Amino acid sequence: MRCHVRAASIASGAALFAVLLTASPASAQTPAEPPPVPQPAAAPSPSPQPDSQNLSDARVDALQPDFTLAALPVTLRLPKHKLAFRVTHRFTRSLGQGDFGDLLSNFFGFDSGAQIGLELRYGLLPGTQVGIHRTSDRTIELFGQHSFWREGPHPLAIDAIATYEGTDNLRGQHSGAFGALVSRKLAGRAAVYVEPIFVVNTNALPSDVVADNNTFMLGLGTRVRIRPTTYIVAEVTPRLAGYDPGVNQASFALEKRVGGHTFQINFSNGFGTTLGQIARGGVSNDSWFIGFNISRKFF
Repeated sequence: MRCHVRAASIASGAALFAVLLTASPASAQTPAEPPPVPQPAAAPSPSPQPDSQNLSDARVDALQPDFTLAALPVTLRLPKHKLAFRVTHRFTRSLGQGDFGDLLSNFFGFDSGAQIGLELRYGLLPGTQVGIHRTSDRTIELFGQHSFWREGPHPLAIDAIATYEGTDNLRGQHSGAFGALVSRKLAGRAAVYVEPIFVVNTNALPSDVVADNNTFMLGLGTRVRIRPTTYIVAEVTPRLAGYDPGVNQASFALEKRVGGHTFQINFSNGFGTTLGQIARGGVSNDSWFIGFNISRKFF
C-alpha cells in the first residue's frame, strides 16, 4: 500500500515537472511588444500664393491714378476680377457765352444742362479689361483693352484697344474703333501718351453720298504730378485723315487722388467721352465747357 502511494506521488510529480518544462520556457521567451515607431508629422499643405502680377496691378501708380485723362484712355492696368467705376459730367453752357454777369448768374455754367456718362470696367484677365460706357444722349460704348507691354521690363507701355458703340442705345448709328495706346513715364513727374486710333463710320450720312466715312485720329496727352496726389492733365485729339467736322477736341484739367477715388475738374471745347464722339470733334475753339470726372477703384 505504501509502495502504491509513493508510486502515485512520483508519477504526479513527474507529470507536473513535464508541464513546467514545456510551458514555462515558452512563456519566458515570448518577446515584449516593440514600442510604436513615431510617424513623421504630415507636411502642412502649402497656403495659396497670391498672384504676384495681380498684386503689382493693384498697387497705386503714382503717375497714372486713373484709367483715362479727361476723355482719352490710358495704359493703367486693372487687376483680374476687379472693378472700376467712373462718372463724366460736361455742362452744356459755354463759359464764353454772354458777359461775366451772365456767367456769374448761371454759376459758371453749373445751372445749365449737362451730358453725363456712366462707366463700369472689369478686369477680365491679367492685363485685359472690358467695360461699358453710356452717355445721357443715349450713346452706348462697349470696349476691350489688352496690355502687351508694360513699362519697366520695356521702355514703353503699349496697349491695344477696340470699341463698338451706337447711338439710341445701340439701335442707331454704329461706330467701331481700334488703336494703340502708348505711354512713357518721365523722371517720376509725368506720363505722356501717343494714341493712334482709327474710327469707322463716324459720318452719320450714308457712305455712298459722302467722301469720307471714317476717321483716323491721334490722341496726345499728358498727366503731370505737381503734388504727391495732385495732377495737371491735358489732351488733344487731332484728326489726321478722313471725316473731321468741327474742331479737334481738347481738354485740360486739375485732378486730385484720394484713396481709391479720383476727382477731376476739367475744361473742354466739346462733350465727347467715347472714341466715336471724340472723332466727330469739338464744338468750337471759342467755346469751352466746364465739367468733371469722378472715378472709384474697387480694389
